[in-house]
Amino acid sequence: MEKDSDYGAFTEKFLLRPSSSSHDLPLSGLTFAVKDIFDVAGYVTGFGNPDWARTHPAAESTAPSVSTILKGGATCIGKTVMDEMAYSINGENKHYGTPVNPCAPDRVPGGSSSGSAVVVGADLADFSLGTDTGGSVRVPASYCGIFGFRPSHGVISTSGVVPMAQSFDTVGWFARDPVVLSKVGRALLQIPDAHPVRPAQLIIAEDCFQLSSIPSDRVKQVLVHSVEKLFGGHVLKKANLGDVVKDKVPSLNCFFDKGNARQEDNIPSLAALSSAMRTLQRHEFKNNHGEWVITVRPDLGPGISERVWEAVRAADENIGVCHSVKSELCAALTELLGDAGVLAIPTVPGPPPKIQMDPATLETFRARAFSLLSIAGVSGFCQVNIPLGMCEDLPVSVSLLAKHGSDGFLLSLVETLYSTLKEQVESLKSHPCL
Repeated sequence: MEKDSDYGAFTEKFLLRPSSSSHDLPLSGLTFAVKDIFDVAGYVTGFGNPDWARTHPAAESTAPSVSTILKGGATCIGKTVMDEMAYSINGENKHYGTPVNPCAPDRVPGGSSSGSAVVVGADLADFSLGTDTGGSVRVPASYCGIFGFRPSHGVISTSGVVPMAQSFDTVGWFARDPVVLSKVGRALLQIPDAHPVRPAQLIIAEDCFQLSSIPSDRVKQVLVHSVEKLFGGHVLKKANLGDVVKDKVPSLNCFFDKGNARQEDNIPSLAALSSAMRTLQRHEFKNNHGEWVITVRPDLGPGISERVWEAVRAADENIGVCHSVKSELCAALTELLGDAGVLAIPTVPGPPPKIQMDPATLETFRARAFSLLSIAGVSGFCQVNIPLGMCEDLPVSVSLLAKHGSDGFLLSLVETLYSTLKEQVESLKSHPCL
């Protein structure tokens, strides 16, 4: 594979023309790529692993989400590399190689929608489709310095997409600018064009920002100044999200770490939330793929192999409690945000890790990352990763979340907010990272 020309992002290249050549379609003239988890008629869906590809026939029909984009006027240019069986947020694949992070070539691109993020970050396509179960759009978007959108759970069809864990699986997308991000979202969500919106409140999750190694003036303050300038300071509120979750999600009790996990390394209630999410994820993954894994015994890369087998061997404990956690968290965050409220958190706890980072260091980072990622994952809320330029030559970003079903509102808000955010980032160029 010519890694230098296509950044190692594609599993195969092909051209799928739009269903109509009309120029007035919303996505007319745009190109896109799809993660190798989506069915495309006539092609084998590889799911990131050669043994999977070898044991599955070519797809007979195309996933509805891909068909919707083609009907919208865009041209598909190929399928992209992904982490095996979608079971990693790192972006390394021992079989197909690690797609090169265009922002930081010595760092991982993020996964599991690694290739889809890289094609957009490297300007090889205008946008791309990925999936996000535990963070597989939000993480690579952050690491590659681009926009990534995880929609409200259940609002976009996942038919024709290999399932990972249905309680959390979503079809997401990447773009380099908020206008394309919004156009793609409106096509997939089948909602009308954007109009300017005002948030009733924007809540800064103070404790979540303390988990991040990026200086707060480079992320939080950029957002605060932009919101003040556009909407006025009265819109801004602060919250300690860990306390909200601890108080309002009683079913989490059995997931709290009874060991002596150091408090400063994580937020206990969010670590518990992450544990509940991973428990249900393992259970559903096992139901979906356990039989195949046991029968085929696929060749899986380091880290992923352990996670897959842990899922396959997991006892089905606390599954009912996990569903209670989901509904309680959704209710708690809906109450916190109210109508037209937005929550701001870091997407991930710091810059992208180095390729083949020391496993112990990576595990601490992963644990913090999943505490942040599980907020939208478990609540089913929509979340957008917004790039905020570079800090010490590494990409920086922030996330906004809105309540379930507010996807159009969140897309419009990003369009409204982004030029002011960019101005704020530009104004920091003289002292990029204090």
